[in-house]
Amino acid sequence: MATAIHDVTPAESQAHPAPESIVVRFAGDSGDGMQLTGGQFTLSTALAGNDLATFPDFPAEIRAPLGTLFGVSAFQINFGSTAIETAGDMLDVLVAMNPAALKTNVDALKPGGLVIADEGEFNQRNLDKAKYTASPLDDGSLAKWQVLRLNISQLTVDAVKPFGLGNKDALRCKNMWTLGLSLWMFDRDRQPLVDWLKAKFAKAPMLAEANIAALNAGHAYGETAELGGNVRQHAVAAAPAEPGLYRTVTGAEAISLGLVAGAQLAQLPMFFGGYPITPASAILHHLSRLKEFGVTTFQAEDEIAAIASAIGASYAGQLGVTSSSGPGIALKGEAMGLAIMTELPLVVVNSQRGGPSTGLPTKTEQSDLYQAVYGRNGDAPMPVVSARSASDCFEVAIEAVRIATTYMTPVMLLTDGYIANAAEPWKVPDTSTLEPFPVTFLEEAPAEGFLPYSRDEKLARPWVKPGTPGLLHRIGGIEKKQGTGNIDYSPANHQEMTDTRKAKVDGIVVPDQQVELGETSGKLVVVGWGSTFGPIHQAVRRARRKGVDVAHVHIRHIWPLPQNLGVLLRGYEHILVPEMNTGQLKTVLRDQYLVDAKPLNKVSGQPFRISEIEDAIATFFDGVPGNEGGTVPPNDVQLPGGEQGHDDGSLHGGPSA
Repeated sequence: MATAIHDVTPAESQAHPAPESIVVRFAGDSGDGMQLTGGQFTLSTALAGNDLATFPDFPAEIRAPLGTLFGVSAFQINFGSTAIETAGDMLDVLVAMNPAALKTNVDALKPGGLVIADEGEFNQRNLDKAKYTASPLDDGSLAKWQVLRLNISQLTVDAVKPFGLGNKDALRCKNMWTLGLSLWMFDRDRQPLVDWLKAKFAKAPMLAEANIAALNAGHAYGETAELGGNVRQHAVAAAPAEPGLYRTVTGAEAISLGLVAGAQLAQLPMFFGGYPITPASAILHHLSRLKEFGVTTFQAEDEIAAIASAIGASYAGQLGVTSSSGPGIALKGEAMGLAIMTELPLVVVNSQRGGPSTGLPTKTEQSDLYQAVYGRNGDAPMPVVSARSASDCFEVAIEAVRIATTYMTPVMLLTDGYIANAAEPWKVPDTSTLEPFPVTFLEEAPAEGFLPYSRDEKLARPWVKPGTPGLLHRIGGIEKKQGTGNIDYSPANHQEMTDTRKAKVDGIVVPDQQVELGETSGKLVVVGWGSTFGPIHQAVRRARRKGVDVAHVHIRHIWPLPQNLGVLLRGYEHILVPEMNTGQLKTVLRDQYLVDAKPLNKVSGQPFRISEIEDAIATFFDGVPGNEGGTVPPNDVQLPGGEQGHDDGSLHGGPSA
């Protein structure tokens, strides 16, 4: 008797296991709305309960010519059911809205990955702009990947035709069509996006309905078109998470909230003086919306005026804050020296980008560490702290405020373009658990007389609001006499004041350095700072699963360094320092502790991949590349010892960084 019953075998049930994580990149012209598309896909992913990390990648030009290689805007998201600490290495899915987007991003797609291409944009004009001699959709050059070619442009125009939009306005909806298809692929709910569109276009309901129609059309296409191959729905389970209130947050948002929280814990109003510069401008934008917390924001005419206004606010008894990127920090250098000389609290946020000069305005780098630690005239010591991720910015901003107000000193907080723009889930903290550090102003002269440069046990001088009766004192950038604050050029006084300012910063109490992963001694430790945390942590975790004796140390307090760091580092046979610069922290560690720290350097404007650090770790166990057949890290990464890896696997010697 015939039957349709079939027992599913274990092999069949595991033929298509649910993936733990998926990496998707949306790429198109800077006018195609890729950042908006990625942002809304991120929202839907967060609502689905996945852990995630994003990487917005902007073109440097404000409005590059349409279809050109240097005008491509991309948004990458890595989401999954496990802990996600980076935006991902190789892509699983690439959505390319034109030939230029395909050309600049397809090499990041893993073999067998999926390309979704808008073939409506692959005309001869756009192919020429992307430097293609023939369409890659037809010439077989994409054979190692799955390719889904759709005329997204025409499908979008058809979907919004009932709303009477012109062709130009209709094509602006194609990012919503693409988003609808993506939501279908990953089984996401459309309703939050529908609600968002209605709110966004509340004053133009026709545009709202057109975009909703495009969104629904893309989703319906996935449901009904029987696309075949690997183009099917992928279910990614929610990631385990502690109970609590969560939201997605970018680094710029978290810094803004952390600065406000720090000011509240210090019981101070906050004044922010800033000047627009990529990627730091977002901090000014966010803080300007938080006036109800006693925040005053001021967009100055230039970088020098911005920091000078913040110093003035600190002198007047508020928390002065300013921010910029490397070029602007350079302009602020003299004023930072003024804050050091006058010993006033100030927080300076540096969202690092590629340099020098205007360099790579929209690309990430870590090349301002020397500038932060050493980059002022004279002996001008200044505490430096560094955030490791978008959510970590909140705690680090509070720490910067604590140090500045406790020790009466300016503090630099280092982030970078990746952290500033990237988003990740953040568990909103219970503010009642945050420890206050209220500021005390000197309000009347002591019995022994008022000395504006007298010091407490932390070597911090008193903070006096101008106009306080009986507490008149001099202020300015010329050397002060110890105690009185009067002008004093004498050699002995300058020696004493220089030593005192240094001793104050050296004596700042910072937590002991912890080991993030691994043992407190062993064969190899990978030491990082800033946004390299994610790829280092994942690379070390993978290596340890293979039985490799490697640990991860990540430094938050760049200056002064933790007291136990030297002893900790000497417990390892080898030290590897991955940095997105030419070896700056490596040099500081060598200088401070006389340890043989080895560099792993990358200055391509892109974050490290996990695999790049994995390969570098392997060289300490498989032999140095070029000598014993060890693993060769990918191109763009400076190897320990100075060799450089290339696409063809060849090596050439070079000076050690």
